[in-house]
Parts: sequence; C-alpha cells; structure tokens
Amino acid sequence: MNEITKSCRDFVGYEYKEITAERDRASMYLDCYMNFGWSADENIQLSVIMGKVTIKLKRDRKILNKTELTRLQRHFEACMNEIDEMEKSKTSGATIWALVIAFIGTAFMAGSVFAVTNQPPIIWLCIVLAVPAFTGWLLPPFVYKARVREKTANVIPHIEQKYDEIYEICEKGSKLLNG
Repeated sequence: MNEITKSCRDFVGYEYKEITAERDRASMYLDCYMNFGWSADENIQLSVIMGKVTIKLKRDRKILNKTELTRLQRHFEACMNEIDEMEKSKTSGATIWALVIAFIGTAFMAGSVFAVTNQPPIIWLCIVLAVPAFTGWLLPPFVYKARVREKTANVIPHIEQKYDEIYEICEKGSKLLNG
C-alpha cells in the first residue's frame, strides 16, 4: 500500500508535442525546445522520412511559468518559420528567372522551326531566331547561380539576426525554467 501511495505522489501528467524538421536542424529544435520545458519522449523513436525528422516531445503539464514559456516558444517557432522562408527565398526568385529565360528561348526556337517549315522555307529568319533561342537555353544555369549568390549575400545577415533572436528567446526560457 505504501508503494502505491508513493507512486501516486510521483505521478506527472505530461502534454505532448510533435514537430517535423529538416534533418540538419533537428538538433537545434531539440536544444531550443528544451529551454521551454520540453524533452524528447524516450518511449518513441525518432522517425526520418524523406530528409525530415519527426520528433516527439513531452513536458510536465504543471510546469511553472507555462504561459510565458508558451509565449516564448511561439516566438521561437515564428523565428524558425521566418528563417525557413528566407532560406527558400534564396532559390525561388532565381528559379523563376531561369525558367522565364528558358521559356523565352523556347518561344524563339518555335519561331525558328516555323520559319524553316514555312513554304518556301525562310532560312535567314530561322537562323536569326535560332541565335536567341540557343542563348535562352544556355543562359539559365548561369543566371540561376548568379541570382542565388546575390540573394544569399542579401539574406545571410537577416538569417543571422534571427538566430541571435532565437538564442535570446531560448536564454529567457532557460532562465524561467531554472530561475
């Protein structure tokens, strides 16, 4: 009877959370969520699907300063989402530019083909249209790389600012937990 009474006093009710993150950021998510009272649920294995890791977390439902920790956690999640968007922005604009140039090159090639299949064939027009067509097909990889380099140079300082903000948020959360 004494052991049953003791185990009832030791009962901890948990709340659970599941997050999915890129494999290279999983450790950061785990480290940061620990500052908001979460710990990895040791009863469940991490699952990795297509480069994304699903992490199961738990924390005591009666944790002190839960409201403030939850507010800080939401701020952290918003910062991580902003970082993800900035990372995606490095290549999205470059991809659009490369596709537009390739599409224009394809349009010139279509004009070139129509010129050569015309009755009678207009060879000079075919050649004139083929030059920008091939240029439009050869240029996109170079434009893509240049645009990615340019955007990366512009975005990196903002990403670093967000990481600094995240570290401050985690530091505040850690102080609330331990202080």
